[in-house]
Amino acid sequence: MRLLYAEDEGAMADAVADILTFHNYKVEVVDNGEDALACAREGGYDGIILDIMLPRMDGLAVLREVRRMGDSTPVLLLTARSDVADRIEGLDLGADDYLTKPFVMDELLARIRAMLRRRETYTPDILSAGDLSLDPGRVTLSHGDRSVSLQNKEFQLMETLMKNPNVCLSVDTLIMSAWGYDADADANSLRVYLSGLRKHLAKIGSSVEIKSRRNIGYMLLC
Repeated sequence: MRLLYAEDEGAMADAVADILTFHNYKVEVVDNGEDALACAREGGYDGIILDIMLPRMDGLAVLREVRRMGDSTPVLLLTARSDVADRIEGLDLGADDYLTKPFVMDELLARIRAMLRRRETYTPDILSAGDLSLDPGRVTLSHGDRSVSLQNKEFQLMETLMKNPNVCLSVDTLIMSAWGYDADADANSLRVYLSGLRKHLAKIGSSVEIKSRRNIGYMLLC
């Protein structure tokens, strides 16, 4: 697996790159946002790890441009910012996951494995529910002639909901579908992603709704 890793703190970049290489990843390290974007444009990466606080072009700006190009490569953001609004901004721009500094290497490795595993398990069949169509090949959610690109966790959640229309799914079931067994997600993380999906549904004009049932879970109301 080939990873692009953008980090301007030299000691951290070296340490993380060494660990990733030890675990059989091929890692290309850059120390600024402009170089990260240039490498992303060349393509060929299975995943991108972006620090938000990069010189010359910050990580969010890089992410925005990568998604504008139509590149759906999974992106993991590294951030020292603990404010929820900052994390939501990254997710809204198309990040697949985020990890707050300081972190332990085992958690970084777990999140990378989960991110790459979800990408590999996509299937080409287009899924329909209500007035929605979910295209795994293009990673898009559509209503009529209007569509929106999803990032990986959004895709996994919407796929699970669309496979179980009008059925209330527990928080644990939905977390498992998007994060798997080896990631430390919680109900708050789930709410952030479902909020993003609700915005997507409104953007494409779908009549389908994501409803919550207090102390039970969530359902896709078609």
